[in-house]
Amino acid sequence: MKKIGLLGCGAIGTQIALAIDSGKIPAILTHVYDISKDAAIELVSKLKTKPEIVENSHLLSSHPVNIVVEAASQDAVKDISLSVLQNKRDLMIMSVGALLDETIYDILSDACKDFGKTIYLPSGAIAGLDGIKSIKDELESLSITTTKHPCSLKGAPFFENSDINLDAITSSTILFEGTAKEAVSLFPANINVAALLSLSGIGSEKTSVKIVADPNTDKNTHHIEAKGKFGKMIFTIENFPDINNPKTSRLAILSAIETLRKYCSDGIQIGT
Repeated sequence: MKKIGLLGCGAIGTQIALAIDSGKIPAILTHVYDISKDAAIELVSKLKTKPEIVENSHLLSSHPVNIVVEAASQDAVKDISLSVLQNKRDLMIMSVGALLDETIYDILSDACKDFGKTIYLPSGAIAGLDGIKSIKDELESLSITTTKHPCSLKGAPFFENSDINLDAITSSTILFEGTAKEAVSLFPANINVAALLSLSGIGSEKTSVKIVADPNTDKNTHHIEAKGKFGKMIFTIENFPDINNPKTSRLAILSAIETLRKYCSDGIQIGT
């Protein structure tokens, strides 16, 4: 069975760990780390099979794990990714926005080739990335409109230089219109879907993003439109927020679990 190291013991990391512990993912969780040791201790207390808590994020890949799963932050991706690959471990990244820094993307892409390892990016809270990848060379425009309840957007860096009061919003309100690259830096915990979409398609500076706050919704909704020589794709995904972290869609967690299950399984694999 494959051995997994987990970086990040919050809402996503906890659900991944529970999926491994229950046997849904046929693997063993051997090591975990969180910047908050209390969070790591709390996670381990919920598991039948107890992984070791390491004292340093870089120690995850120094142990004989097959893959390190990042479920922490963009800063964590920037900090540990290269060392994971250098230690010849695969890597799964949830905080995909970090890869829109072209320097980081190029360094990690080269490292994958140099050390013969793979970085996995789950589809997260959206669908249709297999289709977008298939027609990326014929794409002429790509856009995503994300609508969330205002409470799901609190704490984003965007509001540090904005006069918008999320608590005062009473109807659907456009907060941001711009590129995926801009959106990911301003809403790093909310809009990883834009990063995934742009990496699958025509790049972060050509992918258009609109972010809407709607106090009357109980879902995280992503409306995607792709147009080009191939024709047109339009799809909408309505996700319920995770009950433990409204910034994260339930689908994002399920996507992470399925990506790991596929990585750890033999047999017939469906889809790309």
